[in-house]
Amino acid sequence: MPVVAIVPPTRAAVAAGVPCPAAKPPVPPPATQSPPPVDAAHRKVGGDALATAGLAIPAEARRPPAVTATSWLVADLNSGEVLGGCGPHERRTPASVQKLLLAAALMPRLDPAQVVEVKREDLKDLDPGSSLMGVVEGGRYSIENLWLGLLLTSGNDAANVLARVGGAGTGRQGGVDAMNDEARRLRANQTHAATPSGLDGPGQYTSAYDLALIARATFAREDFRQYMQTREATVPAQRGERAFEITNDNTLLDRYPGMLGGKTGFTRLARQTYVGVAERDGRRLAVTLLGAETEPRGSLGEAIALLNWGFAITADASVGRLVTP
Repeated sequence: MPVVAIVPPTRAAVAAGVPCPAAKPPVPPPATQSPPPVDAAHRKVGGDALATAGLAIPAEARRPPAVTATSWLVADLNSGEVLGGCGPHERRTPASVQKLLLAAALMPRLDPAQVVEVKREDLKDLDPGSSLMGVVEGGRYSIENLWLGLLLTSGNDAANVLARVGGAGTGRQGGVDAMNDEARRLRANQTHAATPSGLDGPGQYTSAYDLALIARATFAREDFRQYMQTREATVPAQRGERAFEITNDNTLLDRYPGMLGGKTGFTRLARQTYVGVAERDGRRLAVTLLGAETEPRGSLGEAIALLNWGFAITADASVGRLVTP
C-alpha cells in the first residue's frame, strides 16, 4: 500500500504511487508523441502536493470518481484553491480547449464590432472533417460573430481568422505568438501553442493545471461568459450564401445546473478534452480534463462526475492554489 503523506496547512493526502483513477478504455489510444519532460520546479507551481504524477486530494475528501482522463484538476475559481487533481502538471495535447487561450490572448485587444474579411489563407491547413464555423473566402464577419463561431461550434476556420487579425500585421503566427505570451503572463508554464485552433501541431501541449489558470482568466470576462452561455447564433448571409444557425456544442448548459460554460475538444492524438465552469451556492468550480475516452461516458460525463465530487468537498479543503499572474 502506498504511503499517504499529510501536508499542512492544506491537509492534502498525496499518494504519488497511486495512478489517476481510471476506467479501462475500450480501445487503446493511438501512439502519441512524447511531450518534453516537465521541469522539476514547474511541477511544484501551486504547491508541493501538486508535484505528483498521481493523485492529490484533500485528506477528508472521498475518493474521486473513476475516469478515463489521463490528467485532470478541479479548482475553486473564487478562492483559487485547488480541490484535487491527478497528474495536474503533466503535459498533454489540448485539442480544441486550446481555443480558450486564443480567447484569453485576443479578446482584450479585438473590437467585437469590427468587421473583417476572410482570406484564402484562413481556410488553409484545416483537417478534413474538423469542426468549422462555415465562413467563406471573401465573406465579411464581425469579430463578435467569429467569437461565437469559435466558442459555440469550435470553428477552426474562425480561429484562423481571429489569430490573423489579432496578429496585428504579422499574420496567423502573430496570433499564436500572442497566445504563448499570454500563457507566460498567466504563469501557465506547461502550455505552448502551435496552432490557434488546437489542431495538433509540433510542440503543442498544455496541462490540467494550466487550463484552470486559463479558464480563470477567460471566465472573469463578462463578454466571454455571455458567448459561452449563448445557445445558438446566426451566421450572416454572404454573397451567394444564405444565413444559417450554429448551436452550442456544450450540452452541459442544459444538463448540469449552474453550468456557466465549457469547451470540448477532440483529436486522435489528444483524445477527448474538456474545460468547464459551474456555480453552486456561491462557489464557482472549474474542471479540466485531458486524454479522456469516448466510452463509457466521455469527457462530458466525466466532467459532471468530477464537478459533483468537487462541490461535495468543503470550501476550506485544498491541495494547492492557482497562482496569480
